[in-house]
Amino acid sequence: MKLSFLRLGWRTLLRDLRAGELRLLMVAVTLAVAALTSVGFFADRLQGGLQRDALQLLGGDVVVASDNPTPQAFVDKAQALGLQAVGTMGFPTMGRASDAQGGASKLVALKSVAAGYPLRGTLKVADAPGAAEQATRDIPAPGEVWVDAPLLDALGLAMGDQLLLGDAQLRIARIIVIEPDRGAGFMSFAPRVMLNAADVPATGLVQPASRITYRFAVAGQPAAVKAFSEWAAEEVKKPDVRAVRVESLESGRPEMRQTLDRAQKFLSLVALLAALLSAVAVALAARGFAADHLDASAMLRVLGQSQRTIAGAYTTEFALIGVFASALGVAVGYLVHNVFVLLLSGLVESALPAPSLWPVAFGLGMGLTLLLAFGLPPVLQLAQVPPLRVIRRDVGGLKPASLAVLCVGVAGFAALLLAVSSDLKLGLIAVGGFAGAVALFAGLSWVAVKLLRKSVNETTAPRWLVLATRQISARPAYAVVQVSSLAVGLLALVLLVLLRTDLISSWRQATPPDAPNRFVINVMPEQADDFQKTLQTNGVAKYDWYPMIRGRLLAVNGQPVGPDNYTEDRAKRLVDREFNLSTAVQQPPHNQIVAGRWTENEAGAVSVEEGIAETLGLKLGDRLLFDIGGVQNEARITSLRKVDWGSMRANFFVMYPVQQLEGVAITYLAAYRAPEVQGFDNALVRQFPNITNVDMASTINQVQRVLDQVIRAVEFLFAFTLAAGLVVLFAAVTATREERAREFAIMRAVGARASLLRQVQRAELVGVGLLAGFLASAVAVGVGWGLARYVFDFAWTASPWVPLGGALAGAVLALMAGWWGLREVLRRPVVETLRRAAE
Repeated sequence: MKLSFLRLGWRTLLRDLRAGELRLLMVAVTLAVAALTSVGFFADRLQGGLQRDALQLLGGDVVVASDNPTPQAFVDKAQALGLQAVGTMGFPTMGRASDAQGGASKLVALKSVAAGYPLRGTLKVADAPGAAEQATRDIPAPGEVWVDAPLLDALGLAMGDQLLLGDAQLRIARIIVIEPDRGAGFMSFAPRVMLNAADVPATGLVQPASRITYRFAVAGQPAAVKAFSEWAAEEVKKPDVRAVRVESLESGRPEMRQTLDRAQKFLSLVALLAALLSAVAVALAARGFAADHLDASAMLRVLGQSQRTIAGAYTTEFALIGVFASALGVAVGYLVHNVFVLLLSGLVESALPAPSLWPVAFGLGMGLTLLLAFGLPPVLQLAQVPPLRVIRRDVGGLKPASLAVLCVGVAGFAALLLAVSSDLKLGLIAVGGFAGAVALFAGLSWVAVKLLRKSVNETTAPRWLVLATRQISARPAYAVVQVSSLAVGLLALVLLVLLRTDLISSWRQATPPDAPNRFVINVMPEQADDFQKTLQTNGVAKYDWYPMIRGRLLAVNGQPVGPDNYTEDRAKRLVDREFNLSTAVQQPPHNQIVAGRWTENEAGAVSVEEGIAETLGLKLGDRLLFDIGGVQNEARITSLRKVDWGSMRANFFVMYPVQQLEGVAITYLAAYRAPEVQGFDNALVRQFPNITNVDMASTINQVQRVLDQVIRAVEFLFAFTLAAGLVVLFAAVTATREERAREFAIMRAVGARASLLRQVQRAELVGVGLLAGFLASAVAVGVGWGLARYVFDFAWTASPWVPLGGALAGAVLALMAGWWGLREVLRRPVVETLRRAAE
């Protein structure tokens, strides 16, 4: 009988589908493709939306952002090129209602604009909250402000009422509906207040130490814009141009995507783990599939089919299954990514553009690679089964897959996973960690199996324990595969649980119960005594009080420094902006000296936070030259401090151990826990109208709500990884089903009871699960530390009880998977088991 490999492959496909032998393979591939493409579709649409709206989010074709007024050279260059230009200025401050209106106050995001704003995008306003929106090219007239609608409710004001900003009173004229260059919705938690640039001096809010962002936007003909962008990019590299950044369609505004980038990293991690688990499940299922088809392949050889035809038939079958399962996974992934958009509503625009075909092509390629790399190698061995196996079942068994074929497949699959990861470090830690974990699991499980037989005394131990020990030690290779597979599945599950609980929860709970929940800045020197008396009068006995000095690092050890002196992005940003410096005679009690010594009233000395010292390559004895408001000050590093930035205390990168610096402009910062006094915040702002009172409790709550949305999206995708993990557990436990059936048949034939066999099976599963769970949990702690340290930037606080909990969870899951997958073995009639054993 001669058949073409295509026809034979189609026939075997239909037969195996009816028999349900491809079900596990299809589920594993579908899960992997669905997890990866759901993240792919979401990232693709998000990137498309940012590209589409980039100019509107910037407010111009190119924007020059700076910490000080825009250098005149940039203004002159824009004029010379015939570009339209407009400047804005933004900073946080306190908005207040008048005493007659209740005197309430609230932190607002103040923004001054000039004629021509915005250059790109459309500003939309309304005459009252809930009224019809209308596009406008106007800006607030002098003496009036436009505000976000929630500010009216917060302050108890109505349209036409006066809003107090510093020393000025401005009439609320319109409601802001859409502000095109505001950026992503999660960036500005405080309500927006927009005013005319001519009204800023009257407020008295701009002080020497105020942290203000100046933005100079330009727009015009593409050639002129390109010329300005290239010129500006070179200009900001000059040593005398400091704290100036150029933002364009290419560079964008990185801070707008910080939260979404973190969300995408979480989602990518979950998708990577699902794909890795699916690869293990496919390998196990494919080997079981091949073992079940040994006899059928031998019969095909007897009937005259060549090795090439059999190999082509199984390749065709797996290719068709791969295409179908991958297409199904792409469809599921598309549906799932729409759930992400809903769960992250408010963080991203719901009207994202349609996705491209790239996620579809990637999903199909990933599914086929997964199946052909991990599933096909053992199946291709069926073409080499000798015809003699028809009468001699002891020949033609499966052999370990070719190392070269396996390495090529694994390398291709790993390359695809690295390509899909949103972060190279994330991909390397996840893929490399799992690769190392598999080798570690195999080695340790082999040692454990060898020690198991010696540790059980067969003369005193229960019969079920002796038989279970013999079962495991009689098949050491199967035991190693089973433990390693279970451990890989459990590793992914434990890792996600740790990331969910230890990382995110520890971040939320980092604030101690007595931490300050108010930060007040811009307290003028002449107000210092009255401000502190007010706090003490209202029962605030414990508070942080430090001068705030803004200074720019000019040189280290006499050598000028700038962004070009560093390769790390964080270092570039630090030397390109002004530092918040401070002074204190006594060492801050919440700072720990880790190197050097803090000497009170030591002139010409500074103490530097150890993190920034490492980033900038600073060490004890280095001399730092700062420009502080035009006054140059040089000092030597005499100590390094460890700062707990999660303590919610007032902290500084650089501190002078003296009472004050002569000849520099300062304001004061206060951090305290607000007293339980009704109207305290409002009264404080009325007494000191120039201060900015930041309610950190409200801000942290809003940040946590953003994280809640991200976590819900991650936990939704976690279901895919959970399903993939259960598939691995099921495949690992059932990999030795037929061998177990033969052994149980023999034991039942010599008089073993079903109850004893159940005890043996349970003991074996519990033992394998305990070992796998312990190994998985121990490795998960290490991999989790790497992800926390190098990818997500969280503090790692895994409990030492994790390995014990993981071992117990592994035992329970293995027992459940065994009950589901192996229950049929114990239910077979004795005659059938004897017949199968005889085969």
